[in-house]
Amino acid sequence: MTPTRYRIVPLNPHAHVFEVSCTVDDPDPAGQSFRLPAWIPGSYLIREFARHFGSVRAECNGARVGIHKTAKDIWQADSCAGPLTMTAEVYAFDLSVRAAYLDGTRGYFNGPSVFVWPVGHQERACQVEICAPQGEDCCDWRLATSLPRAGASAYGFGRFAAESYDELIDHPVEMGSFDLVHFQAGGARHDIAVTGRRRGDLSRFSDDLQRVCQTQIDLFGGMPDSPAPVDYYLFQVLAVGEGYGGLEHRASTSLICKRDGLPQPGASGVGEDYRSLLGLASHEYFHTWNVKRIKPSAFLPYDLTRENFTEQLWAFEGVTSYYDDLVLVRSGVIGISDYLELLGRDITRLLRAPGRSRQSVAESSFDAWIKYYRQDENTPNAVVSYYVKGALIALALDLTLRRAGAATLDDVMRALWQRHGKPGVGVPEGGFEAIAAETAGVDLTDFFARYVHGTADLPLVDLLAP
Repeated sequence: MTPTRYRIVPLNPHAHVFEVSCTVDDPDPAGQSFRLPAWIPGSYLIREFARHFGSVRAECNGARVGIHKTAKDIWQADSCAGPLTMTAEVYAFDLSVRAAYLDGTRGYFNGPSVFVWPVGHQERACQVEICAPQGEDCCDWRLATSLPRAGASAYGFGRFAAESYDELIDHPVEMGSFDLVHFQAGGARHDIAVTGRRRGDLSRFSDDLQRVCQTQIDLFGGMPDSPAPVDYYLFQVLAVGEGYGGLEHRASTSLICKRDGLPQPGASGVGEDYRSLLGLASHEYFHTWNVKRIKPSAFLPYDLTRENFTEQLWAFEGVTSYYDDLVLVRSGVIGISDYLELLGRDITRLLRAPGRSRQSVAESSFDAWIKYYRQDENTPNAVVSYYVKGALIALALDLTLRRAGAATLDDVMRALWQRHGKPGVGVPEGGFEAIAAETAGVDLTDFFARYVHGTADLPLVDLLAP
């Protein structure tokens, strides 16, 4: 089967417009349909990316053919024989890590917001040409992505390839003038590309991230100097005046931080803003295992046309939130007092949230699409954060297992990696709970009934007592 071919051009940076095309050599003789995702994995909200598509047209063998919408995010071309190309202009002015952005200083895109898939061709290999913008103000632009190169030079525009549509859209692209540093962890090269107005000690940032990454690699590998699960990893960092956020991908992460969050030249210690950035980077890197490879069965495969419901986000986001700060102290990047301060803040946040007595984290996980990601004035009263309570459940579970003396949460995570992550087998509903009990050899039925499926307050006073 011939691959699906894509081309994306920064058509008009000052108008924030990309031009994106998709070509299929053997279109459906009844009329080929093209579809755009409604959401992006890792961010559980229907985002309707199709609202930014305009000036859609189609050509077959160089001649225009008709194309019309059959649904909010589906376009169908008229019947034709031979290579069929759909082309659209995509408005890109979203500074978050979830969609696309383009102006005269930089460009960025996530695949789900710009790349349609030819219906019936999702499993085919993909080729994409990423073109450089025209104009003197963009002449020094480079490109940073973990998408496998297929002719493009390192940090250059050109041709890239993916084994499937799912892989194609899981490698965000940063383009512009950025600073670049790198380090080795687990035998793999890790790049950090920092863009935006910034002033920071990137050498120190690189050294600290190296320790964080190796600590996580060793956790899942079960021994020092374990190999990384990827051959290459990229941190894309956008420094802004005020901002915070991140999104995980299979071999990269996109991060937004305050420019003051970068370590300042000559500064000693770890300030609060820098500690926050390190925690964010740690969180997203942990997702390389927990949610990108150890996945709920509901995400295998992703259905990008609608919500994908699971009660397990507390385990994939909450457990990750437990480890993000814990890894900072384990790696020696922050001290114990810093860690305890962060832990105390999480406990306070949970106890100040009335919603913890009205909603379980299992319910919060399932309803993330309509509640946690659509917060309003009543959210604190009705919703519990599966991040915050999930992290504290992970702490309580870890302490419970350690008291029993049979295992730790580290052992549980390694078991999940071996049984589900490495072979690519989804974790069924209740699967995390079953593996935790099996690994520890302890009956945890009451623990999960009370704290995951129920709304009982966690016994942290007892568990944290000396």
